[in-house]
Amino acid sequence: MSDYQSWGRYPLANQQAAPVFWTSQFLPPSEGAGMLPHGLGRSYGDVCLNDGGRVIPTRALNRFISFDQSMGVLRCETGVSLLEILRFCVPRGWFLPVTPGTRYVTIGGAVANDVHGKNHHRAGTFGRHVRQFELLRSDGRRIVCSPSENESLFAATIAGMGLTGLITWAEIQMIPIKNRYIDTRSIKFGSLDDFFALSAESEKEFDYTVSWIDCLARGKSLGRGLFMCGNHSEDTSRGLAEKKGDAGGGIPVPFEFPGFFLNSLTVKLFNLLYYHRQIRKTVSTTVDYTPFFYPLDAVDCWNRIYGKRGLLQYQCVVPHENAEAIREILGRIAASGQGSFLAVLKVTGDVPSPGLLSFPKPGVTLALDFPVKGERTFELFRSLDAVVRQAGGRLYPAKDACMSSEDFQSYYPNWREFAKFIDPVFSSSFWRRVTANVKEGSA
Repeated sequence: MSDYQSWGRYPLANQQAAPVFWTSQFLPPSEGAGMLPHGLGRSYGDVCLNDGGRVIPTRALNRFISFDQSMGVLRCETGVSLLEILRFCVPRGWFLPVTPGTRYVTIGGAVANDVHGKNHHRAGTFGRHVRQFELLRSDGRRIVCSPSENESLFAATIAGMGLTGLITWAEIQMIPIKNRYIDTRSIKFGSLDDFFALSAESEKEFDYTVSWIDCLARGKSLGRGLFMCGNHSEDTSRGLAEKKGDAGGGIPVPFEFPGFFLNSLTVKLFNLLYYHRQIRKTVSTTVDYTPFFYPLDAVDCWNRIYGKRGLLQYQCVVPHENAEAIREILGRIAASGQGSFLAVLKVTGDVPSPGLLSFPKPGVTLALDFPVKGERTFELFRSLDAVVRQAGGRLYPAKDACMSSEDFQSYYPNWREFAKFIDPVFSSSFWRRVTANVKEGSA
C-alpha cells in the first residue's frame, strides 16, 4: 500500500507510485488498473486513488515558468501548490482568482477538480480563469488546450478528475490586490431562513461569502450559524509583504484520535461553543487573507482527529427552486445524531464553468465532514442521497466516496461525452465505481 492516499483516508488503496520529475519526461508504463495523476491528495474520497494500478505523483513538477507582472498571468508546472503561488504572487500585488478552503492543492489538482470558493457567485470556478495548459497523453502526444485551441479536450480536462492525461503546466489569470488584507463581516444568525436572507443581501456587496452552521440544531434554530463575508481591502497604506505563516505549517495533530472522541455529545458541545463564541450579532474587522480563506490550514493533519477509520465528506448542491431540501437534509442529520463540527453552507451562482463535469450549479451547497462509523454513516448518506436526488441536485466527486453509479450518471448527464476524452490507460477507483453498471464499450 502506497502513502498516496486521500485526505479522508477512506477507502484505502493498494497502488504503486511512479513519480515524474521533469515535464519533458514521458509517462511511465501502465500496470494493472492503469495510471492516475496524484497531487497533494486533498481530495476526500477515491477520485485521487487508483486501487490496483499506479499513481503519478506530480509534486516534483513544482517550478514556475513565467509571470507577467503587469497583466497577472502566471504559468507554472502542475505540481506547484496554491500555497507556493500565493507566496510568490501576493507580494507582487496579485491573488488567486478562485481558491478552495486549503492552500495545499496543486494547480493540476485545482484544474482537475475545477475547485470553487467563497466567491463562486461572482467569479465561478477555477476553470474559468485557466488560460491554457499542456496535456501529456499516454501515447506521447503533448496537446496545448485552451478555450480556443483543442476546446473539447480543454472542457473535458477541467473537472476531468485527472483522467484525460497528465497536465504538465497550466497558465492562469490572477486578480490584482492592493494589500494582503480582507475587510470582513461576521453575522450571527438564528435559522436557515435568516441564512437565505443574509445571502441575498450580502452577495450584492461582498465578493466572498460563506457560512458555518450548527448542523445539530433543531426546531426553530435549525440551520443557525455564523455568516462570514469579505472583500479585498482597498487600503493602500497596508502592506503586501510576506508574513510569518505564509510558508505553511500549523499546530500539528501528532496522532490519530481514538474513535470514540467524535460522538454526538462532543460534536454538539463544539457546535454550541462555536456558535456562541461571537457575542455581538455583527462583528466587522480587517484580517490577513490567511485566516479568512484557510482557517483549517492552521492545524496540520487535522484529519487525524477523525480516527483510524477516516472521514467522509458529504457535499451536495441543490437548485434555488428546491433550496428547502437543505432543511430536510439538516433535519435528517440532526435526527441521526451524527453531526459534523465542520458544516459549511453557501449559495452558488450562475457563472458557468467550461468543464463538462463541473460540480457547482446555481443553488445552495452544503458540505459536512463525518467520521466513518460503518453502516450507520452509510445509511445516513443514502438517506441524504434520496433528498438530493429528489431536489434535482448533485454531489461533488472530489469529496465523494459513496455515490452510486446510477446517481453519478444522473447528476452528470455529460459523462458519456466526457468518457470519449479519457486517456485509454488512465483510470481511477472513483471512475470505475461510478461506471460499474456500464457494459464495456458502451460508454
